[in-house]
This record gives sequence, C-alpha cells and structure tokens, in this order.
Amino acid sequence: MADEPIDFFNRRNGRIERERIYGEPWLRFIYGGNPLGRLSLSAVVRRAWFSAWYGWRMNRPESVNRVLPFVVDYDLDAEEFAKPATAYRTFNEFFYRTLRPGARPISPGEDVAVLPADGRHLAYVDVDTADGFYVKGKKFTLSALLGSEELGARFAGGSLLISRLCPVDYHRFHFPVAGTPRESRLINGWLYSVSPLALRVNPGYLTENKRMVTLVDSPVFGEVAILEIGATMVGAILQSFIPGRPAAKGDEKGLFAFGGSCVVTVFQRGRIRFDEDLVTHSTVHREVYARMGDRLGTACSPA
Repeated sequence: MADEPIDFFNRRNGRIERERIYGEPWLRFIYGGNPLGRLSLSAVVRRAWFSAWYGWRMNRPESVNRVLPFVVDYDLDAEEFAKPATAYRTFNEFFYRTLRPGARPISPGEDVAVLPADGRHLAYVDVDTADGFYVKGKKFTLSALLGSEELGARFAGGSLLISRLCPVDYHRFHFPVAGTPRESRLINGWLYSVSPLALRVNPGYLTENKRMVTLVDSPVFGEVAILEIGATMVGAILQSFIPGRPAAKGDEKGLFAFGGSCVVTVFQRGRIRFDEDLVTHSTVHREVYARMGDRLGTACSPA
C-alpha cells in the first residue's frame, strides 16, 4: 500500500493526476517497511527536535537560494504571490507567503462551507461508518483525534474533512464557515509525516501528531471543530485569529511554517452535505485537489 503511487482528482481540470511527491525516496525509505527506516522514524524523524532543526535551517539567510529553484521545479504561479519571488529573505518566509487579493475567491452563500486550505481533500459523510481513511480497514476515532471523550461524543457520527497540504501548497489556513471561534487548545505529540505514503500504513498518525483544536460556534453549521495537525519538518503552527471575535467565512485563521501538514474539519452529525465530487472520490480513498475558498458543501437543518 505505501509503495503505490498517489493519484488524486484535480477539481480544477476534471482529471485524475499523479502526485509528484516532495522527498519521495526519503519517505519511502522511512515508511516503506525497511527496518533501518523504521528505526530512523522512531529514534529521530518523529521527534520535535528534528523538525525544529530543519525549521532553523529554513530560516537561515542562505535558505533563500532555494526559493527560485523551488518555484521553477514545481511550476508555481508566481503571479498570485503578494510580492515578487525575489523579495523573500528566507525559504520559510516564502513558504508561508501571503497571496495577492482575489487570488482565492470565496464561494458565496450563507449556507455554503468552503475548503479551509489549498491541498488534497478527503471527505467522509459519517466518520463512524466510513470503511477506512486513506485505505480500507484502517481508521481512528474522533475521541482520539480531538483528544477528548466528551468532544468525541458530541461529534459522534459527524462529517469529517481531511485537507492535506504538500510543501508546494499555499500554507495559510482559513475559516471554512462564519462563526465565533473559541480559544485553541494544543495537544502535544509526535511529528510523523502526513503523506499518504505514511497514512496508508497508519492513519492513526493524525491522532498521535502535535495538533491544535479550535471550536467554532456557527449560526448556520452549528458547532464545528477545526484541527491543524503538524507533521515532520513543520516548524510551527501559528494562529492569527482572535478568540471570541466573530470570523467571516474565508478569513485567515493561521499558518504553518515549513513542511507538509494538514487541516481536519469536523461537523456534527447531519449538519453538512459535502459536494458530490468529494464524496465520490473519497469513497475509493482518492483525494480531490482544490483550493482554499472553493466549495466544500452546504448546510443541512439540524435534526
């Protein structure tokens, strides 16, 4: 399973494409079953100091020499950057770049939820009845993900969206619905990769990684849980919103420093109807590539 390529449906052009995996040889060595790779994962790779060290390297002035080759190699659209690609002082500053106004239009409609981040998305209508995440038969519980039996019970049977950001993606995350956010809660943990190469082996890495949980009270969607999950090489999860201050749909919530990472959004049972393409492809464990502000689904009336 871990050795298979990563295919996804690109909502923007309607085609199934194959992901070009950043750091692929290293990821396959670590998560592909090699005994030395497993030892490296346990002893070094999952530990916070390793990611902190790499984050420090990406903040060094000489790291700026990586920016232009990265833009060219991964064919990034520099026209959507808020400033020229040559204006960044470090690779990390480029990594969590802002975009020019209008680069991510927000799908309109009070009853429409939007994707919280650029990336590849999996959507499960009922997390309790899903046959597995990333691969059939391998799951995790909401209680483990949310770090609370009480929250797990409140969101039982809820709908789950996993938004996976690759290093090539825009790395700020946004509110998928309008509402009032509460204070974020940090759950410390390891820093495993969130690539499907790792999550096909054990999707429970999402419940073991460092993460932040924010509850949002939405007048249209009810209580919504938003989690930012760290991963190997992620230097930090930084929140920029103000707890207790109402946020509009699409408002910036925070950013990830260097590395792949993901955002998980959980709705209570029966509160959202995901868009059909997300559900169809997720049923066969295929992610959908789409961007922040694109439609996620529409609100349902509470039962």
